[in-house]
Amino acid sequence: MKNVSNSIGLLAIALLFVGSVLLNNVLFDRARIDLTENSIYSISDGTKELLTQLDEPINLYFFFSNKNSEGITSVRTYAARVQSLLEEYELYSDGKIKLHIIDPEPFSEAEDRAAEFGLTGANINTAGDSLYFGLGGSNALDEREIIAFFDPSKESFLEYDISKMVYQLTNPEPIKVGLISGLNMKGGQNPMTGQQTEQWAVLQQLEQLYQVETIEPTANAILPGTNVLMLVHPKGLSDEMLYAIDQYVLKGGKLVVYADPHAESDMAAMQGQQGPNSSDLNKLFAAWGIQMDAKVSLDAAKGLEIRMPSGGVGRHLGFIGLTNENINGEDVVFADLESINGASFGALSQAEGATTVFSPMMRTSAHSQQVESFLYVMQSRNPEAMLKSFQSSDAMLTVAARVSGKAKSAFETAPESVDAASMIKEGEIQIIVVADTDILTDQFWVNRQNFFGQSVLSPFANNGDLATNIIENLGGSSTLISVRGRGKMTRPFDVVAELTVEAEAKFREKEQTLQTRLQEAETQLSQLQTQGGADGALVLSAEQDEMLQSFIAQKIEIRKELREVRHQLDKDIEILGSKLKFVTIALMPLLLTLMLAFFARRNRRKAII
Repeated sequence: MKNVSNSIGLLAIALLFVGSVLLNNVLFDRARIDLTENSIYSISDGTKELLTQLDEPINLYFFFSNKNSEGITSVRTYAARVQSLLEEYELYSDGKIKLHIIDPEPFSEAEDRAAEFGLTGANINTAGDSLYFGLGGSNALDEREIIAFFDPSKESFLEYDISKMVYQLTNPEPIKVGLISGLNMKGGQNPMTGQQTEQWAVLQQLEQLYQVETIEPTANAILPGTNVLMLVHPKGLSDEMLYAIDQYVLKGGKLVVYADPHAESDMAAMQGQQGPNSSDLNKLFAAWGIQMDAKVSLDAAKGLEIRMPSGGVGRHLGFIGLTNENINGEDVVFADLESINGASFGALSQAEGATTVFSPMMRTSAHSQQVESFLYVMQSRNPEAMLKSFQSSDAMLTVAARVSGKAKSAFETAPESVDAASMIKEGEIQIIVVADTDILTDQFWVNRQNFFGQSVLSPFANNGDLATNIIENLGGSSTLISVRGRGKMTRPFDVVAELTVEAEAKFREKEQTLQTRLQEAETQLSQLQTQGGADGALVLSAEQDEMLQSFIAQKIEIRKELREVRHQLDKDIEILGSKLKFVTIALMPLLLTLMLAFFARRNRRKAII
C-alpha cells in the first residue's frame, strides 16, 4: 500500500511539473530576467516597438556552420549569443517573424541556400573548410537583406544591425534626402579660375545610395515625402524656409545640419573676402537648445600636418584630424570609423534652459582653444604664427552632437505668406548637428585619380562613411534611432589586469635600478681599464676587486628580485583563480544543497505535526 502511495505521489509530481512547464510556456513565454550589466540577452524598448509595427511576415535565416566551428570556442559562444537574441525577435514579433536555424554543411542544399542570399563562408583551415556565420532575411515580396558575417568586434552594435535589417525589409523604399546647400556641391564653373570643377565626392556617394533631391536655398518649402533633410552651410534663408524647416522637424522629420563658423570652401572665403561667411541657423538652434558661437576650434594635439608657407612641414591647428579617442564609440553612426578630418570646426553646447537632450558625438582633444573667426581668417595663412599664439583651454570641445526630445517652435506665429492652420507649437525632434562643412569637401578625405578617362576615388579618411551613416541612421524610424550600442558578452578580468599593472610597475622600477647600477659599473670598469698593466692586462687592487665582486653579487640579487616579482604576479593570479573556482564550483552548490535540505526538513516537521 505504501509503495502504491509513493508511485501515485511521484506521478502527481511529474504531472504537476509538466503542467507547470506548459503553463509557463503559454502564459509566461515572455517573462525574462536578464542579470547582465547591459542586458545583452534582451532586446531594447526601441526594438520591441519596431516589432509591434510589423504589418507583414518576415523570414530570418540564421546560417551558422555548427559542425565546422568545432574547436573555435569564441565563435561558437558568440553564435549562441546571436541565436539567443534572434529568438527574442521571434518571440516579441507576435508571429510576424519566423526564425530558421540552418547549418550549411559542405555540398548541401543548405550551403546552396546561403549562396542564394549572397553569403560567403570564411576559410578556417588549409583544407578549405568554410565557416558561415551570417543572417539572411526576406519579406512577403521576396525582397532580401543580409548581414554577411557577424563580426565579434562589432558585438556592441549587434541589436542595431538586426533591427536595421528588419526595418529595411518592412520599408524597402529608398531613403529620400532633401538637400539645401549654401555651397557649390554640384560642381560646375569656378568663377575664380574659369575652370570646371567636379561634383563633390560625398554628394556623388549619397546619390548612388539614396534619392537625393536638391532644394534651392531661395525656396520656401520642403519637398513632400522627404525622409531626411540635409542642410549644408545654411545662411541667408528666408523666414518662410526657416519656418518650413521648423515645422518639418517638429512634425517628426529627421534633420542633419553641417554648420560652420568659417566655411573654407565658401566662395567668399576662397576669394579672400573679409566679410562674414559663417552659417546662420541661430534662430532655430535657440529653439532646439543648441548654442554655436562664431568661433573656430583649434587643437594642438590633433592638428594635421601641411606644407608651411616657409617650405617646411608643420601642424595647422585649424585643420583637425579626429580619431577613435575623439568619437562616441557607443553611437552606431561611428561603427567602424577610425579617422575624420576637417577644418575650422565650430563648437557646440547645450543652451541654458534647453528641454532637449544634447549628446556629444565628436570632440576635440583637451589641448584645444576657441578663437574668433575673423582672427582665424587673419592667421590661417600663417599657421606658424597661429601655433605661437596658441593657449590651451584644457577642455574638450564638442564638434558634433545628437539632439533629441521635446522642443518648441522658433516662431510665435507663422509668416504671413504661409497657411497657419497646420502650424504646431511643439513636438519631438531628431537632429544631428556637425559644426563643420569642410568635412564634406574632397580635400579632407578623398583623392581623385584619372584611370583611363574615369575618375577613381581613393578615400584616406572616413568622412564619406560618416555622412552616409548619418543618413542611414536618421532615415530609419525613430524607434530604430533609439537603439544604441549595447555591452559586450565577454568581460575583461579587471582585478587580474590591475595585478598585472601593479607587478609590471614594480618590475620596471627594479629594472630601472639595475640599469642605473649597470651604467655606474660600466663607467667604473672603463676607468679601471685605463689603469691596465704594461702588458695590457687589467690589474685591480684588492679594494677594486672587492668592489667588482660586490657589484656582481648585487646584480645577481636584483635579477633574483625580478624573478620574484614575476613569480608573485603569477601566484596572486593563481590564488584569485582558485578563490573564484571554489566559489563557483564548491561554495554556491554547497549553499544551495544546504538550503534545500533545510526546507525539506522543515516541510517534514510540518507534515508530522
